[in-house]
Amino acid sequence: MSDKVPYLDLPAQIRGIRKEIDVAIARTVDNCSFCLGPDVAQFEKDFAQFCGAQHALGFNSGTSALHVALRLLNVGPGDEVITTPYTFIATSWAISYCGAKPVYVDIDDATFNLNPKLIEKAITPRTKAVLPVHLYGHPFDVDPILEICRKHKLPLVEDAAQAVGAKYKGKNVGTLGDISCFSFYPAKNLGACGEGGALVTNNSAFAARAKSLREHGSTQRYHHDEVGYNYRMEGFQGAVLGVKLKYLQKWNEERRRVAKRYMELLAATPLQLPRKADHAESAWHLYTVRHPRRDEFKIFLDDNGIGNAVHYPIPLHLQKCYAHLGHKPGDFPVAEKAAREVLSLPIFPELTDAQIQRVATVIKDFFK
Repeated sequence: MSDKVPYLDLPAQIRGIRKEIDVAIARTVDNCSFCLGPDVAQFEKDFAQFCGAQHALGFNSGTSALHVALRLLNVGPGDEVITTPYTFIATSWAISYCGAKPVYVDIDDATFNLNPKLIEKAITPRTKAVLPVHLYGHPFDVDPILEICRKHKLPLVEDAAQAVGAKYKGKNVGTLGDISCFSFYPAKNLGACGEGGALVTNNSAFAARAKSLREHGSTQRYHHDEVGYNYRMEGFQGAVLGVKLKYLQKWNEERRRVAKRYMELLAATPLQLPRKADHAESAWHLYTVRHPRRDEFKIFLDDNGIGNAVHYPIPLHLQKCYAHLGHKPGDFPVAEKAAREVLSLPIFPELTDAQIQRVATVIKDFFK
């Protein structure tokens, strides 16, 4: 069926920059700089500059970066970290890896992000940090959360895994909390050819310790100051990301074009479309719509060759791995309703207007 529209078209992105990627990877091979090395160092410098931050450190994944972020804040057994039940599970993993407890707070119905109005009620003497997510590329409402953090002397860690290039009140996400973490999973707006992540901070002491923790807790070879990890970024990923970073702003603009076109074409349908808050400039990592008949809608799109995905079908408090927290259905009703209703449509920089029209036509056919 020639009028199929893929959910994501990574080959199209790679085709456009293949020669540059080949040159960058060949350089890494020639230098034999496979773990960290000059390509990673250059990417770290460029990425810090892109974010408007003093320090960026390359990691082998966004999950590892989040784990180390919480280690920098000395989060440990018996501690609690306030976070969202509605995101990819890696956010909660970072808390669990430290032996701490994820404390969930429900989300805002319009943006899917942590609801600032509910945070204070969740704070206890054991609360060690607040860890919200800029979900789907849409910045969470930073100022009210920062105000709560300052009042209770709590650090704010931004999970910016999905939001590279997004802005909050004109400022890049990644520079708004004490520490921020990014993911460069291949499907992200800025994706590696494999796994990758970054930790970003303006705190020099945090940066120095993070650098040590990602390399076996070592600042000098074979001298280990504390228990560390093998969380280094590979040279290949630094090389690839260095090439792609130059295109990121353009690619994000293309995503905004796609989102705007969907808004125009789908405005009259019964779908709940993404709502952008006044404070936000989304990176449009995902274009996620909602409808009570989501499962039926999904099957219809599948049958008509329209790529789609569910982000996320089971909120974290109802995952089997967190059964020990004792949550039950109904504890976070907004997150649970979102999990039943959401569906992500194709959005990527290379999506043509004809493909967008095709998606819209099929959607309108479903509601006829």
